[in-house]
This record gives sequence, structure tokens and C-alpha cells, in this order.
Amino acid sequence: MTDRERAARDVRVDPAQAASLISQYRDTHGLGAVTPDPILQGLAQAQADSMAAHNVLSHTIDGTLSARFDAVGLAQTTAVENVSAGYFSLPAALAGWRNSPEHNANLLATKMRHLGIATAYAPGTRYLVFWALDMSN
Repeated sequence: MTDRERAARDVRVDPAQAASLISQYRDTHGLGAVTPDPILQGLAQAQADSMAAHNVLSHTIDGTLSARFDAVGLAQTTAVENVSAGYFSLPAALAGWRNSPEHNANLLATKMRHLGIATAYAPGTRYLVFWALDMSN
């Protein structure tokens, strides 16, 4: 196992830390804070796991965001999702999302109040680590 693979295997994300960092970023833009939510956490983990299992970066690997939210009783919820891969830390993933206009718009979506964020390790793949962030009102 290479050093890169060992590092990737140990990547984890703390939802409370992510909420704090994202809330600080939102605050600099005059927006409200976000807090961790266990249902969104489950959705994000399922998305990250599925992308890792299939070695594909996708918003629809297990259905649309709307369908996935409906399946857990969050119908009519306003939601956004960011996915990414290859980042080995929360600050790096957040920087990548802030530098992408579409992902940044999701981080700064005005109605968002809750989040779930997850990583999944994918040994033997190009990216090694897949990320999913789901946020809702």
C-alpha cells in the first residue's frame, strides 16, 4: 500500500466541524448557519459509498437528489448536493467547492439550514476518496 493510499484510507469528516466551517463561510456572505442532521448524514454517506463502490463521480448514481430525499420522508424539501473526489481533507474539499461556481452557489444557497457530509474510501481507484455534501432547508 502506498503512502497516498494509507492517507486516503484514514480520511474522515466530522459533520460538526464541517457545519462550523461552512457556517463561517456563509456568515461572511450574510447567510445563516447550517447544523448537522442525522437524516442528511445518512443520505450523504449513502451517496459517497455508492460513488466509491462504482468508482464514479455522480449526483444520480442511486437516483436523483429529489428521489433520494423523498425516499426518507423529506419530500418538498429544498435541497442541494455537492460531490467531489480526490480530496484528503475537509479544508481541501471545501476549497474545491468554493472555487467551482456551481458548488459555491450550493454552499451559499440562502434557504439551507441543515447538512450531512461524508467520505468513502475507494481502494484501487484514481481518486481514492469520494465526498458528498447534502444540505436542506
